[in-house]
Amino acid sequence: MSFWDILLIIVSSLLILIIILQESDEDATSAFTGEKSDLFANKKERGIEVWIKRVTAGLSIVFFVLCVVCAFFAHKG
Repeated sequence: MSFWDILLIIVSSLLILIIILQESDEDATSAFTGEKSDLFANKKERGIEVWIKRVTAGLSIVFFVLCVVCAFFAHKG
């Protein structure tokens, strides 16, 4: 296992963890009733929600780049 593979595993684990921490935009009951609530549709994100979205975007970009790098090294070897 190379350095890039270990780094990819770490970033993948962090990405999974940060996605699990995100708050859902939809209510669980609307999934069963088919009803959509517009009560909080225009709610502005604040505090930790903004931070989590930025970290998720950053980790997603790093994950994509690492996948390309690992594929390049796997193809060479």
